[in-house]
Amino acid sequence: MAEKAEEQYIARFSQKQDPVLEWIEKQTHLRTNYSRMLCGPVVGKFLEMFVKALSPERILEIGAFTGYSTICLARGLGENGHLDSVELNDELEDLILQGYEKAGLSRKITLHIGDAKEIIENLGHEYDLIFMDANKREYLLYYELCMKRLKPGGYIIADNVLWDGKVYTDPLPKDAQTTAVYKFNEFVASDPRVENIIVPLRDGINIIRKLPVDQL
Repeated sequence: MAEKAEEQYIARFSQKQDPVLEWIEKQTHLRTNYSRMLCGPVVGKFLEMFVKALSPERILEIGAFTGYSTICLARGLGENGHLDSVELNDELEDLILQGYEKAGLSRKITLHIGDAKEIIENLGHEYDLIFMDANKREYLLYYELCMKRLKPGGYIIADNVLWDGKVYTDPLPKDAQTTAVYKFNEFVASDPRVENIIVPLRDGINIIRKLPVDQL
C-alpha cells in the first residue's frame, strides 16, 4: 500500500504527459494486451531530461514497443541528433510510426523491425546512449553487443532491472526472466569496463557508464 501511495505522489507532483503520449498510451491499451510494458510518464520524462543533459548525437533503443519511450528519448535530442529504434513485433510498426508523426519526430528516428541481435551487429554507428527495454532473457547478449557500439563515456540505461521485486526475494524465483535479470545486474556490478547505479524508479533502471580508456 505504501508503494502505491508513493507512486501516486510522484505522479501527482511530476510533469504530466502531453496529448501525444496520452494518445499512445490509449492506443496501447486498445491495440495490445501488454499495456503494462509502457515505461509511463515518470520514466519517460526522466529519459527526456537525461538526454537533454547528455546532449548525445546518436541514441540506440532496443525494444520500442508502441513508441512511447522512443518519443521521450527523441524529444531530448538536439537539432542534428538521431535515434535508431529496434522492435521485434512487426504488427506494431504502423502504430509506432503514427506516434512519431503525431510527435513531429519522424525525421529524427529510424525504426528497425526485426531481431535486435542481428540488427545491432549490422548498424554502422557508434552511440552516446543506449536504452535497453526488450527481452529480459537476452539482456546480457544485448549488453555485450551494445558495448561494442557504445562510445567511451557513453551510457546504457537498462529498464525493469528490479523485475517487480523478484530479483531480491529469497529464495530467488527460478523462472527464466527473473534469473536473467539477476545475472545481468550481477554481471554489470562486477564489470571493470563500467560504473553503474541502480535507481528504484518505477520497476528499476540500471544506469551504466562505459569508462574511457584512461579510467580503466
